[in-house]
Amino acid sequence: MKISGWLPCRPFGKPVRLFSGLPSVLAAAVRSPALWVLPALLAVAGWGCTFLNVNVSPSVSPLKEQVISDEGPAKILLLDIRGVIANKKKRGLTGAERDTGMVDRVREALKKAEKDDDIKAVLLRINSPGGTVTSSDIIYNELRSFKRKRKIKVYAALMDLATSGGYYIAVAADHITAHPTSIIGSIGVIALKVNLQGLMQKIGVDWEVVKSGDKKDFLSPFRPFTEKERQLFQENIDSFHRRFVGVVAENRPGLTLAAVRLLADGRIFSAGQALDNRLIDDIGYLDDVLAQIKKDLHDTRIKVITYYRSGEYKSNVYSSVNGAPTINMVNIDLSSIALTNSPQFMYLGCLENTAESCKIGFFLSSNISMKVVAGFLKCKGKNFEHAVSYGRKRI
Repeated sequence: MKISGWLPCRPFGKPVRLFSGLPSVLAAAVRSPALWVLPALLAVAGWGCTFLNVNVSPSVSPLKEQVISDEGPAKILLLDIRGVIANKKKRGLTGAERDTGMVDRVREALKKAEKDDDIKAVLLRINSPGGTVTSSDIIYNELRSFKRKRKIKVYAALMDLATSGGYYIAVAADHITAHPTSIIGSIGVIALKVNLQGLMQKIGVDWEVVKSGDKKDFLSPFRPFTEKERQLFQENIDSFHRRFVGVVAENRPGLTLAAVRLLADGRIFSAGQALDNRLIDDIGYLDDVLAQIKKDLHDTRIKVITYYRSGEYKSNVYSSVNGAPTINMVNIDLSSIALTNSPQFMYLGCLENTAESCKIGFFLSSNISMKVVAGFLKCKGKNFEHAVSYGRKRI
């Protein structure tokens, strides 16, 4: 949704009411003086009438091509895997979709690249701690499918982090180069379940459940696992872990299943350690990877391109793909906190023992719309006093 209108000319004119049909909260937001300072100054300074166009609810535009460096008919496509790997859509101020999720965007980019015969290689720039099992696996499969169809190589450049799902995606590449200070590995699976039973007892809240089977609520945050439930849950974890180990062994030359199993206990590796264990092929910088691609293709003039949407800008191969930061005050999204009855299996690297020492900030609401508690807790169950006091005020 766009809000447009003329500011008054100098020295005559009256302000135009632009917000008469808007909801009160949104109208108040767009009436904020901060939105009008620059156009007003231009008008007062003698620039005449000033037209203001405020895009309150931006729409998702198709991907466009941008040249980053060099020139020539042949192209290297720079593709970003950045942040937590999931397919969660990015939203703007009003909650409207600002960009597709990572899986959607990667697939869209690869489909666009399939139609461009001038693309001779893909440079996958990865800076990710991992993410959900399914999203990581889909992107890995999309890259493999793209390679089969186009018969071109994919090169991976690992930045700060390429752990768990980030590394899972990297092994789809034909050649993996890590930055000298990269953190790599964390081959494994993790799933977290919050157990609030002790907290609920301290607050004095009881939770009643009607269910069709004794294991229907086994992921409920209001009770612990039974031994049988823990065993069933572990079987799922082990299944995903075996798949991860198999994917690495299949794609990394010189690594057998037995060798990968020894490395797949969740540990992280420095770039040097990863090279020694054959998890990567080389250590270097993005410029080194580009030089290697040009050497392999026997083309020193091949240009580097990327795909972008309106509002995004990249000036060089190190530029972030995202546009300006968005402050989301209307659509508060807490879906990244796993406090639902849906299992969250993650290829996610944790540099600390999350289940033991992390802090969780969360809001919890029941299905009857009663706020049970909102607090800031330590996972070990200590320091409940502040949360209990705060929670009682919220009930």
